[in-house]
Amino acid sequence: MPVGPPVELGPIQAADVAAVGRFLHAHLNPRLDARAWADALVPPWSVKDRPNHGFLLRAGDEIVGAYLAFYSERLIEGRTERFCNLAAWCVADEHRVHGLRLLRAALRQQGYHFTDLSPSGNVVEVNTRLKFTTLDTTTDLVPNLPWPPSRTVRLLTRRADIEATLTGRALQIYRDHAGAAAARHLVVVRDGRPCHVIFRRDRRKNLPLFASILHVGDREVFRDADRHVFAHLLTQGAALTLAERRVLGYRPAASVPLRRARPKMFRSPTLRPDQIDYLYSELTCVPW
Repeated sequence: MPVGPPVELGPIQAADVAAVGRFLHAHLNPRLDARAWADALVPPWSVKDRPNHGFLLRAGDEIVGAYLAFYSERLIEGRTERFCNLAAWCVADEHRVHGLRLLRAALRQQGYHFTDLSPSGNVVEVNTRLKFTTLDTTTDLVPNLPWPPSRTVRLLTRRADIEATLTGRALQIYRDHAGAAAARHLVVVRDGRPCHVIFRRDRRKNLPLFASILHVGDREVFRDADRHVFAHLLTQGAALTLAERRVLGYRPAASVPLRRARPKMFRSPTLRPDQIDYLYSELTCVPW
């Protein structure tokens, strides 16, 4: 019986990005073309000393597995914390036995807090064994309905208007994510007070009818103006919004709680669940 070349593990470096994009297009999600996958691997925010873009498996000259990673540095309670967001994980069927090598390689990196914001199937069980903690992702399904404009609420979507309105950390978050392929931006201004909202388009049961709220800069402003936000999302082609309570801080009116919310997980020796968010992650970069 012929024996193939050995399967070798290595980091995904800049020179590998295009080939990894082709592999993920062929083996994980063909709705994203190879170029879109490759572009998603390289986030728009700057990171000091980014070690890699994840890890890959190679058999001879062929990529047979990849586990993407998005790195960031965040200021939390006065300390700079380093994050590694574990993202798309895919191994060719005939090499599945090597899949855990990718995860172990990522977790061997020292000095990072790890997040996995889209674990699926048995990945949740694997993560749990590796001491990941499950976040409370209680999610409400909100119907996006038309709502009349208000003289006290403005919605800003143009980059120039957003940059002229946001300041400080909120402006930096916007600029860091303005070029992220999956992140869509809206600034709600109520009585002169701005709230930066980041959302993404999502699929459920293969239906592209959903928006997911990833970031709310000012929960009070959002809650007061939420009907205007949901009406705007309707104009963007989203009939329904997936609203996690840990993001919004409340349950919107007329919403229906999901019986089973999708899991999200993290592993950290020091951070609390309330210090984990969805910025600087695959959720903002990969428009699956």
